[in-house]
Amino acid sequence: MEKPKESERILKAVELARKAHEGQFRKTGEPYIVHPMAVKKILEEWGMDEDTIIAGVLHDTVEDTSVTLDDIRKEFGESVAFLVDGVTKLSTARAGMRDIDTYLPETKDNFLRLLIALGADIRVLIIKLADRLHNIRTLSALPPDKQKKIAKETLEVFAPLADRLNMGQLRVEMSDLAFKYVDPKRYDYLKNLIEEHNRQAAKSLKKIEGEISEALKKEKIKFELSGRVKSIYSLHKKMAKHNQNINEIYDLTALRIIVEDVTTCYLVLGVIHSLYTPMEGRVKDYIAMPKQNGYQSIHTTVITEDKRVVEFQIRTREMHEYAERGLAASFYYNEQKVTENYKAGKIEHLPTNLLWITELQQTAAKLREGKKVDLEKLKLNLFADKIFVYTPKGDIVDLPKGSLPLDFAYRLHSEIGDHVVGVKINGKMSNLNKKLEQGDIVEILTSKNQTPKSSWLSKIFTSHARAKLLHRLNEKEHQEQGKKK
Repeated sequence: MEKPKESERILKAVELARKAHEGQFRKTGEPYIVHPMAVKKILEEWGMDEDTIIAGVLHDTVEDTSVTLDDIRKEFGESVAFLVDGVTKLSTARAGMRDIDTYLPETKDNFLRLLIALGADIRVLIIKLADRLHNIRTLSALPPDKQKKIAKETLEVFAPLADRLNMGQLRVEMSDLAFKYVDPKRYDYLKNLIEEHNRQAAKSLKKIEGEISEALKKEKIKFELSGRVKSIYSLHKKMAKHNQNINEIYDLTALRIIVEDVTTCYLVLGVIHSLYTPMEGRVKDYIAMPKQNGYQSIHTTVITEDKRVVEFQIRTREMHEYAERGLAASFYYNEQKVTENYKAGKIEHLPTNLLWITELQQTAAKLREGKKVDLEKLKLNLFADKIFVYTPKGDIVDLPKGSLPLDFAYRLHSEIGDHVVGVKINGKMSNLNKKLEQGDIVEILTSKNQTPKSSWLSKIFTSHARAKLLHRLNEKEHQEQGKKK
């Protein structure tokens, strides 16, 4: 993407920030203006709109200098002031949170402020992510205890939020930089492991690239082919799932193929499978069924003639841009302009998979009006992984990862949850202790004669289902006591 020309408004914002931060220095010893200028550059790379870039330049002025929100409003308009105010509120929400464990917003007041700050306009969050990225890039200037605290906070809060916005490039960079400070020995060990693996695989990979290129050219397919290196933090998490056995991780060596349209993606998949043996259960079609954050691609893992295991990722150019830059890319593609909708806390043309953002914005609006909201639900939406499962009729139900059949039943309706006698998962009888997986088809079996049992409390994961069950158990107890009288 070409770098946009500096507008007069952006140049004016830079000059204001330069004067406002004069005499202030970062821990690195550099003049403070280096930081807002770095945030500006990151936002430009992400293709953000002019107001977001200006707000990025000015994001610390209200908190750290004599510049007021009214000054910004008069000079740059309501929208920029609104964004700077949001970033300032987000910083205020974190004030006094000395420990990462209290930062994950468990306290009501801080969580309310955090929601209001983020929910008012999602661009506030994007500015904050750019701010955090530059801070984590320059973390070496801080003392070791602060390094570790900020790195841990980045891993546990900011990187997952980047993932929720499908900003893959950002998530990877943030996670790896932070992990280096959180567990330096483990980081170095895994870094060496990946480098050694790549050295061993280099010759074989070059041969595969040649074979694939030749086959695709024969089919007259236009394509871009590149290698993809697995991130260190991603490998760390995956090895934990596989008992630290690197031989069970099949996507260490990966090739990415970018083509012109969706139809060609499937054609390329056929070409790959005609050359190599696909591994059973390792073809994942995220084009037909995108990940919850909007990620789309086809993944297939194959075994080559020399027994090398290789993963291929096949996607269109737009899918690739979205996989790398996420919501920022959707701003760019949809040519988002500053409208009254931004001020109202709405964003037009959001992909369906990002509707949780709309929900967040609606909740923020309710909070500003002093209305009651379901904070637990929003906390799950923001800070926990979710899975999508289906009813036999094809209706989609989203649940937190780790949910069980009773959670699903109570999510459908209390009457269904109260009368569960069994469950079928993907057409087969299962039990109520079975964790639900992404894409499962879940059929709840009920009987009018069944009533809720206290033993079900150990078979429930979500607070929603637990509250419903406890309510029913209390009702049942009162009824039984009434009969005894």
